Amino acid sequence: MKFEIGDKVLVLHSNEEGEVVEIINNKMVMVDVRGVRFPAYIDQLDFPYFKRFTEKREPPPKQKKFVDQIPKEKKERIARVSNGVWLTFLPVFSNDDFGDDVVETLKIHLVNNSDQALKFDYHLSYFGKREFDLHNEIQAFQDFYLHDIPFESLNDNPNFELVFFLQIPDKKKSPFFERSLRLKPKQVFGRIEEMSQKGEATFSYKLFDQYPDKDFSLDEVIVTDLGNRNIYDAAKVRQYLEPAKHEIDLHIEKLTDNWRALSSLEKLSLQLSTFEKYYDLAVSHRQPSLVVIHGLGTGKLRDEIHEALRLKREVKSFINQYDARYGYGATEIFFQY
Repeated sequence: MKFEIGDKVLVLHSNEEGEVVEIINNKMVMVDVRGVRFPAYIDQLDFPYFKRFTEKREPPPKQKKFVDQIPKEKKERIARVSNGVWLTFLPVFSNDDFGDDVVETLKIHLVNNSDQALKFDYHLSYFGKREFDLHNEIQAFQDFYLHDIPFESLNDNPNFELVFFLQIPDKKKSPFFERSLRLKPKQVFGRIEEMSQKGEATFSYKLFDQYPDKDFSLDEVIVTDLGNRNIYDAAKVRQYLEPAKHEIDLHIEKLTDNWRALSSLEKLSLQLSTFEKYYDLAVSHRQPSLVVIHGLGTGKLRDEIHEALRLKREVKSFINQYDARYGYGATEIFFQY
């Protein structure tokens, strides 16, 4: 290994000096440049001593200058671009018996490329069982290392759940914001291959663009006083919600006119987000049941919906049996409250 932890290095493409803070593998290290950490390939780094020895040094001033005579240095400000909050994965490679690079672990970072400091609750679960929990905070335009996961754990259906809160509460903003990400091995393989072709070190998934505003429509609901406590009248809250449906059709041509331009992943994401929307509305309106028409096809959409239903506490049962109206292409959900 050319470098060790603590070595001073020169980043060749930016001509900046930094320090090695972590050895990732035999090709990459983690570098710290003025408090900013990032992965870098070893062949993009060098020792800074030759640069220090050869760079031209300015001769000392001949005349003394007092502090108030020295002009203030104009520092060029680099504009920070706010492009949302991301979950970033850094694959750590190792060599197998045949000398090929294989992914051993994934280092997970939460990246806050927004202008708001956030608090967050982070949960990792496998097959619905919680495996790792973390509560912390992340400043604006900073990244936060969460933990590592073994690459083979992608076969255990990992689900990354995050609940965000503003570090400084704002009455105009939502009190909290939930996001989740479920990874599949085939999907991750594709992202790693794309990452390698582009010469990048990480791949990322955007969680959201901006922390959402508060929905003030529910604040108009008058609450009932019970002793020293106030409770919401659920019936009055429901009148501000979008009407629920007792049957939803998730065939892609029913959801968008532009379905031919969508990839398979984009179609599935739209179908699942529509399912989640009308599931939540059905629960909010206290419906006894909901019919989800998913069709037959390859069974991918049906399996994803069934997997989600097994983790929802409001579901009493669900059944996918032959029906004269849908054949085997629909699932009926029964709720419990």
